Amino acid sequence: MAESAIIVHSLEHARAAVAAAAALNVPVTLASAPGAAAYLGPMWFAEVVGHAAAEHPDAQVSAILDCGAMPGLVLAALRQGIKRVRFTGRASTAAKLAAIAGGHGAEMVRGRLNGRDLLDSPDPAAACRRWLARG
Repeated sequence: MAESAIIVHSLEHARAAVAAAAALNVPVTLASAPGAAAYLGPMWFAEVVGHAAAEHPDAQVSAILDCGAMPGLVLAALRQGIKRVRFTGRASTAAKLAAIAGGHGAEMVRGRLNGRDLLDSPDPAAACRRWLARG
């Protein structure tokens, strides 16, 4: 089964998702765009998630940084404290990375994400409320 997430591209998107989750009293998973670790970096994503979550301390927020098929990006994310990473590369490599992630107290996600992508959303706040309210 695919995990449900909101795919964020900015601090504005992350804030909208966390605010909607807090208002609806439901958990939210913030996911980066596919392969975002390559062009944004793990620390940018961690800061965005951290700032958005801090605005609603009672919200249940988790996050997934998509590292695409690049094992080096998974390792970099783990070294920088990211707790959930997505890897789309070869299964043999994924097994090794999953073991390393476990050693960092982290989780590697392999499945497809059932996500609401906010990239072209004219009203991210409304889109997040609708997505999260659907259950």
